[in-house]
Amino acid sequence: MADSKREVERKYEATPETRLPDLTRAAGVSAVVNRGLSELDAVYYDTEDLRLAADSLTLRRRTGGGDAGWHLKIPVSAGVRDEIQAPLTDTLPPDLGELLRSRVRNTPVAPVVRILSARDVHHLLAEDGTLLAELSIDEVLAERLTEEGHGTTSAWTELEVELADDADPAVLDVVERRLRKAGIRPSAAPSKLARALAGTAPGAPGTEKAKAPSPRTAGDHVLAYVRRQVTALVELDPAVRRDLPDSVHRMRVATRRLRSAFRTYRRILDRQVTDPLRDDLKWLAAELGVDRDQEVLDARLRSHVSQVPAPLLLGPVSARLKLTSVARRTGSRQRVAAVLDEDRYLALLDSLDALLADPPLLPAAARPPEDALPRAVLKDYERLATRIGHALERDPGEERDPGEERDVAMHEARKAAKRVRYAAEAARPALGKPAKKFAKRMKSVQSVLGDHQDSVVARDALRTLAVQAHGAGESAFTWGLLYGREEAAAAERERELPEVWARASRPGLRAALKG
Repeated sequence: MADSKREVERKYEATPETRLPDLTRAAGVSAVVNRGLSELDAVYYDTEDLRLAADSLTLRRRTGGGDAGWHLKIPVSAGVRDEIQAPLTDTLPPDLGELLRSRVRNTPVAPVVRILSARDVHHLLAEDGTLLAELSIDEVLAERLTEEGHGTTSAWTELEVELADDADPAVLDVVERRLRKAGIRPSAAPSKLARALAGTAPGAPGTEKAKAPSPRTAGDHVLAYVRRQVTALVELDPAVRRDLPDSVHRMRVATRRLRSAFRTYRRILDRQVTDPLRDDLKWLAAELGVDRDQEVLDARLRSHVSQVPAPLLLGPVSARLKLTSVARRTGSRQRVAAVLDEDRYLALLDSLDALLADPPLLPAAARPPEDALPRAVLKDYERLATRIGHALERDPGEERDPGEERDVAMHEARKAAKRVRYAAEAARPALGKPAKKFAKRMKSVQSVLGDHQDSVVARDALRTLAVQAHGAGESAFTWGLLYGREEAAAAERERELPEVWARASRPGLRAALKG
């Protein structure tokens, strides 16, 4: 399995004549130790149309230095990247190939640039000898390996300062102040690869993403929103494969936002094109939901168990909960990983790209956003109002329905509230504060209904755990106790809903949205 580390670094322009200032005058730096010169030979890989470079990813196979092997760098924020490393092999390691899947799909990667670096390394140390940062001055020679500009070379000198593991990021600030005083300025290029591509084939397509035009029409705004969600979907794919915290949830949200936008704005985007995409997005959200729902359930049950007084914890409650959770999460994680490699998923990404490249706009797309977008949002609101009415038909104090009709009605209302919230958020760049406030009110309704649904799911799980415990000869008392608490929590959400809905359904909110 590939190893991962967080890389925090800054790059600066330099020349062969560049001399380092006295960095021991930077606060916290007690010594600067020269670690000698090393020769690095790296071949960078990409698709023919440079998809990785367009997304600021770098994939290289490097020899020389202390970390020879395959390196994949994924941007996190300015100056921060996750570097995933794999052992040196002749071909691309499968683990790294999987992390590229959402970008390259079924397109192969091949060598695009070779970069030779003569690296002069210096370690910046604290008073106790702790490594604070590594500073290197690199003499770089890049050679283009693709047909476009093949054999063309570019040479430059650059200076890098990389933060040591667990070191305070403030170190980079104090070092930069000393470098700037010496006339050393930050580099305009975000990476060696970006500079090499620009230097060996100037003006070649694929190294930068085309900027979308500023939204003007209703269609422009909807497409901008769709583009953001597609980008999120693609960028979160590697995070989900790496099982990073909250990644499945965020990917599922992007999937649902897309599906919701296609439904809400079907007078703007032709549903003959978007309906098949909605079906695939529903499938993907459901597959992601298996893992996400289990994650939410586990956290809820663990929290409840932790709040039970010790005298009321009868039997191996925590142990049973942990074993059940591990078994279910392991299966759901394996399923998510398999889904992301399915042809249906990759075809969905291709179809979303195709929609953005050639949008199926309807005549309403040309209308002003202040006209078309509120109508779409308020139509979803009307559907929500109907479902809320169904959920409120019976008093919360009444005995529960044998068929759980109330739970179903609350769940349907929750889905409608989420759709209205997403619709308002999509319209916010065009409609401003009224859309923001409207979305906030819809979120409050969604939160009450969502907590109610979580309680419904938790009660089903607690009932199953009680049956399993009883069958194993254990006491089911604690599971029954938790079931009762969840039932009380659901009733409380039902009592809260009328007041929350009254605030969210004020006519003034809808009037402001229409302008």
